[in-house]
Amino acid sequence: MTTVLIVDDEGPFVRALGISLRARGYDVETAETGEAGLEIAARAHPDAVVLDLGLPGIGGLEVLRGLRSWSSAPVIVLSARHAEATKVEALDAGADDYITKPFGFDELLARLRVVLRRATPGLDEPVIVTSNFTLDLRAKRASTPTGTEIRLTPTEWGIVETLVRNPGRLVSQRQLLQDVWGPAYETETPYLRVHMAAIRRKLEPDRARPRYFITEAGMGYRFQPEQ
Repeated sequence: MTTVLIVDDEGPFVRALGISLRARGYDVETAETGEAGLEIAARAHPDAVVLDLGLPGIGGLEVLRGLRSWSSAPVIVLSARHAEATKVEALDAGADDYITKPFGFDELLARLRVVLRRATPGLDEPVIVTSNFTLDLRAKRASTPTGTEIRLTPTEWGIVETLVRNPGRLVSQRQLLQDVWGPAYETETPYLRVHMAAIRRKLEPDRARPRYFITEAGMGYRFQPEQ
């Protein structure tokens, strides 16, 4: 059974979302503080996390950074803050999606299905080997040439997979946003910039001079395989 951890201090919202998720076959864990959320995450190893930024005690961003130090489970951030800088900060900290309040339960459930689908490995997926990293698309695992794991979030995987499945071809910003986040995000280019920066930081030998994940200014990105 898929386990979803909800970290939010708004009791009525948590109860309503928990009822909705359980009715759809999910197992639900809840926490009202950041400290409790991290404790439950370490115990239950949830498949996805729904995380409010405005928490008592440890804030949502600190919880997110704590989760990302050991877990690649997709995280959907909830916030009443609409500023682009806040969204970028959350995405840069490792969030896979960001929803501003108020929102509908159906929208949240749809977003949850998307991030869980991206995190689910397929069958007969290829392995991409370069001088600097190996990507096992089935295992959702990146590693160094010596076998050390490189942690990528599910969203980073979504971007990487889209690019490496189209080697040498330009993939437009709009296509990446639609494929990874959905049609409603096709103009949210800051999302791409933040996640591409993280991908390069983790996979490129010199992120200032990308060798594999190339930007085509104003158009999109391409994966350049080794010759």
